[in-house]
Amino acid sequence: MLAAVLKSVDDDKAEDIVQIDLRGRSDVADYMVICSGRSSRQVAAIAEKLADRLKQDFGLSVKMEGKETGDWVLIDTGDVIVHVFRPEVRDFYQLEKMWLPAGQVAGARTLSQPG
Repeated sequence: MLAAVLKSVDDDKAEDIVQIDLRGRSDVADYMVICSGRSSRQVAAIAEKLADRLKQDFGLSVKMEGKETGDWVLIDTGDVIVHVFRPEVRDFYQLEKMWLPAGQVAGARTLSQPG
């Protein structure tokens, strides 16, 4: 599931993709993925495409919040929680700082491939 999520958001040109291992730290999910879209429209499109792909590939209907505004969309797949942000909103909430150890925050944004 994690690989499918990462591939989907990368295919849709999400930026600054961060993967956080929650196993042993939270009962909510095994992983958290945080990424950004350049606009509200792209944020909503990344989330919608992810939901469509997971339904098609895994028969999974995900829970989604925030798609209407496109500032911050949360997608709950069960095993993976995905946050898709506009950059300004992401900077404001700084979820990485809450979930990553201090030394990993600066280096965490290495999953995005230059494109």
